[in-house]
This record gives sequence, C-alpha cells and structure tokens, in this order.
Amino acid sequence: MDESMESKALSPLLRVLLLTVGVVAVSFSAIFIKWSDAPAGVLGMNRLLITMVLMLPWVWKRRSDWTTLSRKEWGWLILSGVFLGLHFWGWISSFRYTSVASSMVLLNTAPLFTALGAFLVFRQRFGHVALSGMGLALVGSVMVAGADLQVGKTAWIGDLLSAFGALSVAIHMLIGEQLRNKLSSTIYSFTVFGVASLLLMAINLADGVPLFDWPYREWGIFLLLSLVPTVFGHVLFNWLLKFVGAVTIETAILGEPVGAILLAFWLLGEPATTVQILGCALTIGGIAWYLRGQPDRVSQDAQGVRFRSTTPG
Repeated sequence: MDESMESKALSPLLRVLLLTVGVVAVSFSAIFIKWSDAPAGVLGMNRLLITMVLMLPWVWKRRSDWTTLSRKEWGWLILSGVFLGLHFWGWISSFRYTSVASSMVLLNTAPLFTALGAFLVFRQRFGHVALSGMGLALVGSVMVAGADLQVGKTAWIGDLLSAFGALSVAIHMLIGEQLRNKLSSTIYSFTVFGVASLLLMAINLADGVPLFDWPYREWGIFLLLSLVPTVFGHVLFNWLLKFVGAVTIETAILGEPVGAILLAFWLLGEPATTVQILGCALTIGGIAWYLRGQPDRVSQDAQGVRFRSTTPG
C-alpha cells in the first residue's frame, strides 16, 4: 500500500471498497485450508514466510523505521506477532476437529473481544449506530455459519481452539492499532509476520512435523494462502489500522462467513440454506450500518479524539 496516503483521511467509499477487498480475500482462507493436508502450524508458517519474501523490496526502503522504536515498543511489537501466530495455530487447528461453520461462529466473537479491550484499555467509546450495526452483523454471521453446526465427540476441542484464535487476533489487532501510530504498515506487517512464523516453526519442531518437505500441491496452497488472504487480507488490514481502527476492521471481517459461503457454493458446490442467505443479508446490512456510525481515525485525530496513549500499556 502507498505509505504516503497515511496522513490523509479515506473517503467513505474508499474505506468500504478496501474493507470489502480485504474481507473477500480472507474468505478464501477456509477454502484453501480445507484443500490442504498440512497441519495448522505448517500452513500458518509457510504462508507468512512466503509473504515476507514478497514484501522484501518494500521493507528495504522502510528499514530505518526499526531504529525509531523504543525497547518498550519492540516488546509490544513482538507480543503482537506472538498473538498473530497463536491466532493462526488455534483457528487453523480447529478445522481438524469441527466444521468450518462451527469454527466460524466462534471466530466471529473476535469483534466482541476487540471492542471490550478497546473500551477497557483505551477507553474507546462507541455510539448507538455503531453498536447496533455490530450486533446486527454478529447475529447475521452466526446465522450464516451456525446453520450447519457440528456436534461430535471432538467438536468441543475445535470450538475451544477457534475461540482461542478469536481472542488472540483481537489482542493482536488492538496492539497493532496503537503501534501503527509509530510504524509504517510495511515494517509492522513484516515484523509481526516474522515473529508469528518463528513461533509456528517452534510448534512444528516440537510436534516433529516437516517444515518444508511438502508436495508441490501443498506449496501451491501455501502460495495461494500468502497471496490472497495474507497480502490482500492481513497486510491490507494492517495498513487500514491507521485509518479505521481495530474494532471497525474486526466488525467488517464478520462478513468473512458470507464470502466463505458464496465461495464454497462456487468452488465446492456446497448449497446455501435459506437461513444462511438471510444471515448474509443481515451481516452485510449490519456492517454497512456500523461503518455509517464510525468516522475514520485520521478524521478523529484531526478533531482531537485520541486514545489515552499511543502505545499499549
């Protein structure tokens, strides 16, 4: 993304367009993960490593950003990467124990964790329009993903893993929102991806699974995960943290099950139920209503509306 735009406010139309691109991109994650036979740690690690290689030319231009960080900010940056790695490990692992639908329901509690953290830690306030939109989108996403909830002997393990993934990504996004006041999105994304990939590598080594000895088909899936949901999803969302905030992004991601349902119908031939179609409409409407009540962060800063601190803690 163009770092020179970071001092300017985004128009409402551009905000919606970029958020939509990101949501569509991350919606491919579940499809690609279902296609793969690799364990969660390998999927997460290799998608991040490939993304880091792709980012190197832009990172080199912004390398001086690292020298501006204090020791405390380095600590928070590493912690953000740790929670991103835990998110990938927990959420991807959940697919081995439960259905995509069950996993998505619990993953979509992330906006609630994010909003609660933003209120408790940063004293961020939300108007009635934003809260009602978030609630409507959450109800819609539960209808979309919950229409095919799986009940089984091991399903509860997947449910816990997905909920853990939701809590982890919420913490990651809240830390990132504050660090993005200091760092470019390029350096922030590259660093947290590096920390997350190292964590996942350690998990893989502890589990005794091969790190790189995988068939060409799996490497094709790793590349797809890197290019689509990571570059056009996570990297884009990290850039948008400068403009719209963590809670807004997590609320927009409630649209991910909608995209996943449509992609599953298109790519996997899985039909959508009437409840899921209604849920899609509620989710899209709720996200649109939420965004209507939330100005971008650049506009808030211009009006003197800031969190109590520019770095967590």
